[in-house]
Amino acid sequence: MTPQITSENFYQLCDGLAARDKELSQIIREHGYPPLWNRPNTFESLVHIILEQQVSLASALAALNKLKERLQEVTPESFLLLTDEELRSCYFSRQKTIYTRGLAKALAEGTLNLHGLTMLDDAAVRNKLVALKGIGNWTVDIYLLFVLQRANIFPMGDLAAINALKRIKKLPKDTSHEKLLAITSKWHPHKSAATMLLWHHYLSSSGKK
Repeated sequence: MTPQITSENFYQLCDGLAARDKELSQIIREHGYPPLWNRPNTFESLVHIILEQQVSLASALAALNKLKERLQEVTPESFLLLTDEELRSCYFSRQKTIYTRGLAKALAEGTLNLHGLTMLDDAAVRNKLVALKGIGNWTVDIYLLFVLQRANIFPMGDLAAINALKRIKKLPKDTSHEKLLAITSKWHPHKSAATMLLWHHYLSSSGKK
């Protein structure tokens, strides 16, 4: 079975990382342990992640809440009944309307099965999801982290995590992708807990927690 982070092992994983990395240890000393962020394995959760692409978390949540007001229960079938105009009134851009409709169609037609993804390894989950229009590596990484709770994910496309990493390691803004990869590889096989520590630092330091 693919390793996961759970409420039973999360603090232990954080402590193990802290013992290996003094900057991650400093985060725990200053801010305590991060929350174990998680979301259910539902269409709504994936819609939420798509809405979070390249916008603020607050904007994405506002769009999701508007959608939930309209639908009550966010399912692929109910979503596919909405018109472009109705989705615009829920703050969906044209692109995100296309992406979420494609996802809803794949689930409604059975070409994608969310429960089935839980049985696959990380690479196979990625292959299944990136085949859908508008779902790239960042979206898959967040799904693997928040929903499937996989243990060894670092989202290289996540600006908050990258900025927190640069800050705690005192790295220049133009640090190369290769250098960042080399640092995160040292957290293998527990990159997900390291990511949550970095988010915790970012949110705690910026007052956005």
